Amino acid sequence: MTAEPLCVIRGTAPISELLKMNPPSQKCPPRTASFSRQSINLGIDMPGGLPYQPWLAKLVDERTANQAIDDPHIRCLPDFFVRAYGLPHYLKFVQTPDLLVMLNEYNGTYRQVFTDGRQLPDAPNPSWQGYSTATWADDTLVIDSIGFRDDLWIDWDGSMISESAKVRERIRRPDFGHLEIEITVDDPKAYTKPWTVTLRQQFAADTELIDEVCAEGERFSTKLK
Repeated sequence: MTAEPLCVIRGTAPISELLKMNPPSQKCPPRTASFSRQSINLGIDMPGGLPYQPWLAKLVDERTANQAIDDPHIRCLPDFFVRAYGLPHYLKFVQTPDLLVMLNEYNGTYRQVFTDGRQLPDAPNPSWQGYSTATWADDTLVIDSIGFRDDLWIDWDGSMISESAKVRERIRRPDFGHLEIEITVDDPKAYTKPWTVTLRQQFAADTELIDEVCAEGERFSTKLK
């Protein structure tokens, strides 16, 4: 599964011109095999954008201005699952009666979603993917997640969630080739109100994951200042 491109910039503008977008999320980014504009700014289709708390609005402006120099993704750290849906790396869902495992080919990371009827724990150990349980509502898988590390990035602009966040996903397949993932975030520390976005994904049947290890031969992060 990979993100579905939602728009295209036509023309032959050199990459140096594209990099002049400030902030880049205000325009549709160039189309690649698996990029969506929501991967740049998750709230790009929301009137007024994501409802940041004032401190987070300032932080996102700083991260956009410095071209996301502190981005955990470019430092080879794990991607939070909301962000992983929009990045150019395949995800594979392995479903059993009691457990759904989401495999990410990027750095071989994984996420567990428990479907055995258990309740969310009161105080799970904070982690990159949080603690997730799920139930079925007709043809929609409803996943509730808590227990996140603080400052998990959800897009290239540097929007994030805090350790107080609650995330609900509603995942359904409208047809054979696509998934729709409705994401609702309730995080009063970072946002002034709960918000919801819908991501549309391409479903790639009979596709294998390929190893992509960020840290193998990686020297870029040592040059960041």
